[in-house]
Formats: sequence, C-alpha cells, structure tokens
Amino acid sequence: MHVPIFSDVIIILLLSVGVILLVSKLRLPSIVGFLVTGIVAGPSALGLVKAQGDVDMLAELGVILLMFTIGLEFSLSSLSRLKRAVFLGGSLQVGLTIGATYLLAVAFGYSTPEAVFLGFLLALSSTAIVLKLLQDWLEMESLHGQVILAILIFQDLIVVPMMLLTPMLAGKGAGNPWADLGLLAFKISGVLALVWFGARYLMPRLLFVVAQTRSRELFLLTTIGTCLGVAWLTSTVGLSLALGAFLAGLIISESEYSYEAVSNILPFREIFASFFFVSIGMLLDVRFFLENPLTIVLITLAVMAVKLLLTVGAALALRLPMRSVLLIGLALCQVGEFAFILSKVGLEAGLMQQREYQYFLAVSILTMSLTPLVMLGAEPFATFLLRLRIFQSLDQGLRMQTDQLPPDQEQKLSDHLVVMGYGFNGRNLVKAAKYAKVPYVIIETNPITVRQEREKGEPILYGDASQEHVLEQAHVEHARVMVVAISDPASSRRIVVALRKMNPNSCIFVRTRYIHEMEELYRLGATEVIPEELEASIEIFSRVLAKYLVPMPEIDKLIGELRAGRYDMLRRRSLTDGEWSSMHISLADAEMSTFRVSSEGELVGKTLSETEVRQRFGISLLAIRRGGQMLYEMTGDTVIKPDDTLYIFGPPERVQEFARSAD
Repeated sequence: MHVPIFSDVIIILLLSVGVILLVSKLRLPSIVGFLVTGIVAGPSALGLVKAQGDVDMLAELGVILLMFTIGLEFSLSSLSRLKRAVFLGGSLQVGLTIGATYLLAVAFGYSTPEAVFLGFLLALSSTAIVLKLLQDWLEMESLHGQVILAILIFQDLIVVPMMLLTPMLAGKGAGNPWADLGLLAFKISGVLALVWFGARYLMPRLLFVVAQTRSRELFLLTTIGTCLGVAWLTSTVGLSLALGAFLAGLIISESEYSYEAVSNILPFREIFASFFFVSIGMLLDVRFFLENPLTIVLITLAVMAVKLLLTVGAALALRLPMRSVLLIGLALCQVGEFAFILSKVGLEAGLMQQREYQYFLAVSILTMSLTPLVMLGAEPFATFLLRLRIFQSLDQGLRMQTDQLPPDQEQKLSDHLVVMGYGFNGRNLVKAAKYAKVPYVIIETNPITVRQEREKGEPILYGDASQEHVLEQAHVEHARVMVVAISDPASSRRIVVALRKMNPNSCIFVRTRYIHEMEELYRLGATEVIPEELEASIEIFSRVLAKYLVPMPEIDKLIGELRAGRYDMLRRRSLTDGEWSSMHISLADAEMSTFRVSSEGELVGKTLSETEVRQRFGISLLAIRRGGQMLYEMTGDTVIKPDDTLYIFGPPERVQEFARSAD
C-alpha cells in the first residue's frame, strides 16, 4: 500500500540532512537549512513533496510542542511579572505597526479597509522562529528574551479579534460583531480560569499519582495528552493551538515534574518543529520570486526597517536599556506564521488580490528566512550603534530617575561590593552583604524591580551594566568586589570587559551556566567564574562519595582540584591509580545499618560492656540516637534504653544475626 506522507517524510528528512550539513559549514543556524529544504522540495521548485497538506499537519504539531516546552520552562508567577510587557509593550507594538502601515498604504492608493488589513498582517511576528532561536542560544531568561516572549503572547491573543474584524472590514460581517467579541472574551476568561485551577490543584495531584506508577509510558501519555487537550480547548474558543499549548506547559510547570516532562518532549519537539520550518519554505513561489526579485527584496527591506523602528518605539515605552530595546526590535522585524492564516481570510473576503497575496507570501517568507541571520548579527550591531553619540544620548535621556543614588548612599561607596542582576543569586548575595555589614550597590535592568527596591531603601541603580556611564554611577573604580549575577551569557561578557577596563585591580566574580563559557570569561578578565553546571556536579558527587564513606579530606581534595581549574576531570579520569585507590574503602563485606531498640528487647537496661556486641557478633557500635540527640562519646557503662537507635557497622550476616538476637 502506497502512503504518500511516508515517502514525503523520508524525502524531507534526507534532504534536510544534506542541506543542514552544508549550512552548518557556513556557521548558520539550522532553521535556515530547514527553510531552504522547504524551498527546494516545494511545489514551485523540484516538487518532491506531494502530500503537502499532511506535512502542514506535522508542522502544526511541531509548533504546538515548541510552545508547550516554552510554557514548561515558565511558571504562572513569571508570566504574571510580564503582564506590563504583554499589555503595554504588545499593544504599542501592534497598534503602532497597524497605524504606520495604514498611513503608508493609503499614501500608495490602498483603500482604508485594505490598509487596515495590511496593518493586521504586518503587526504579527514569528513566534516559532524567534522563540526557537532564543531557546537554542539560551537567551529566553534574558531581559530582551522575556520582553520578546511577552509581545509575542499579545500577538497570539490579538490575532483572534483580527480574524473576526477582517470580514467586517470587507463589509461582509454577519450578526453583531461586538456580541461576538464579548462572547470571545467570556470564553477566554473561562479558559484562563481553568488553566489557573489546573496549575494550582489538578495537575500536581494527577502527576503525583502517575509518577507513583513508575511508568514512563504513562507519564509521557499524560504529558502529551495535557498538551494536546488544552490546545484543542483553546482552539474551540477561537484562540490558536500554539497559545493553548503554551498554557498547557504553564499548567505542568507549577508541579515538580516539569523537568521530567521537558526531557520527554524534547525529542518529539525537535523532529516536528523541523517540519514546520520546512513547510514555511514550501510556500514560496520560486517562479514568482524570480520574476520580481528586485521589488520583493525592496519591499522586504522596507517592511523589516519599519517594523524595527516601530518595535523599538514600543520597547522604549517600557523604559528598557537601549541595548535591550535594539535586540527586541531586531528580533521582531519579520512577518509571522499566523499572518499566513489571516491572509487567507482576507483573500477570501476580497481585501487582497491574488497578485498581492503572492507578494505578501514572498516578502513574509523572505523576512522569516532572514530572521536567523538578523538575530545572529543583532548583538554586534547593537554594540556598534551604542558607540555612536546619538544613541548614547538617547539612552541617557530615556533613563529613569533611579539611574543615580541618593547622596547619602553615594557617599558610602568605597571599597564596596557591586552586584549586577537582582534575581535569585543577587538577592541572596545582598542578604549576605547586609549580614556581614559590607557596603554594596545593585545594578538592575528591570525598572519595576528598581522602583520597588528603591522604595525599600535599597541602593539600587537602573541601567545596562555594560555601559560605562551606568558603572560610573556605581563607582566601580573604587569597588573591591564586583559580581555579575545575570543569566545572559553575551551580556556577562560585555560587562566583564567594561568592568576590567574601569577597574583593572578589582575582583570580578561571574555566574554562568555552563563550563564551556568559563574560558572566554577568564580571558576577558574575570577573576572567578562560578558555573552552575560544575557546582551542581560537585554537590552531587560529594554527597554520593559521602554515602560511600569516602573520607571528607579526600572529597575536599577532589573538589579543590576541580575548582583549581582541572574541569576536564568531569569527563576523563585525571587522578592516578594510587590516588583513586586511597579514596576507596572496601565495603563489599561490610555495611552500616541502624537498629531501633524495642521496649521488650533483651538489650534494654544493659550497659555496652554487658551486651558484648563486638565479642559475640563481630560488629561495632558507632553511635546512639536518643531523643533526637546523637551520642558519640560512649563508654562501657553507657546504658541502652528503650527506643534508642543504634548505628552499627559490620558484615551483613553478622548485622542480621545481631538484629534477630536483640529482638
């Protein structure tokens, strides 16, 4: 039996392998390879794929799983912190884009309904491509990553009213549109209430019951079922499947099983997400592009430039540092995948002609194809712009009142501690500094956090710590220790360079995630780099070795070697055989065990010398726990009492013999 989708999947996978190998040689993101694969295999090029509708279904599943994993890595509390960026930043970005597009389109002769609809299309950005790149580059937790996610969430919400309003713009609306919008708002409220209830009460209990079965298959089915179920639920009320999948991830993220869920979903996400990017490439009409290359390229550049400027304007309203503003604008300057769905509605309603539709598809796909390259060059481009006097003046002019410390706090800043980043690590460090009475100052990029902490009396500054004028306000030239406690690797590197330039003799501590980032940070001037990956591994193996009764001095020796720079020990054995053998205790023929003395046991009331534990059983009594206290200093006159817990050490069979005899 011939199954078209099977042969199409094989063609896509094999072609993707070759294209991505070539793309990787050029040091380009893999998404570019998938888009090129779709263009080559699409109907307007080689025409290798026949069942394109089935491929689109796989692509939709890929977007669902991508958004689900993003939701798993968030939480309701973290989403709550983004509400200002979602509603203010998102509404400004969408509103400004629609307004500017309307004015430009009317100037070129489009009617008012057509101009507004074109604004709808250009206001949307690519959730799948942008968030996939941020995840791959570990920038989801950065300031610009959080704001980008917030704006994309707003776009996913606003696309539904856009689809309802599109027939009205064409004069083909039926019924009362305001009643439809009210009903939609009611349904959305119901879905959000259900999500909150599921996250707080339902899913933690359900996943606990599933985890108790120790069935990996059942856990996977529950996870995927939750993802698809919530996505289907949101689609029934008019929202997108992708937004529903994100909400499903939020539900599970509130439980302690979110990391297990992510590890189970990742393999499926990667393979199905690749079909989405391939399907986008298939939409490009190569013949139409070759017939109008100059026009399409010019329109593409114009669209990206206008969206960049308007998104920058929206981000500025959030009072963000200029670097983050630029990164946000460059990340969201493409046209999104949901615009394809909306464009079909407009085409059917008569707001767009077939030729205009082909131009829209070509421009949109080209902007999406250029997105990985634009985001790849966003960091150096932003750095270049911030060296220009006009951008420095703009950055300084837009900064808040909190970019300077009160005079009484500023006078204390000498031989002090500078903390960059006021997240979990930064807050704990500040607590320690208070306890030790160490003078400190904080630099933070979240304006809300800065305002709240300033009201509490904290010496906190707002700004980008990689900018010298911000560091000058913190008097880093007089600081003894400076700690970079942020989760953005690129920003950490810039900050280290700026700190070392302004204070060559200070001690710079940097928090990072992975060991492979350490060498570059040391090269740039960091004094100490603390990778979370290394510290977690040290904590794990130190506890494991302690359970095997390896002496603490030997464990400390191994830890010291690791922290002294021999990090490759985690991947290869660097101690000599003699060093390893000295760390091992032969426990094959002995064990440490505990024994609780019952009130009727024969040991009750006897002294240790009377029990003759060593002589009769060949075991050793190490300690006694009595009433919550440990007794280590015991003599022959120590009396055993009811409910004592005895810690004994010896051969397993002797330990069991002692337990039977004592009972």
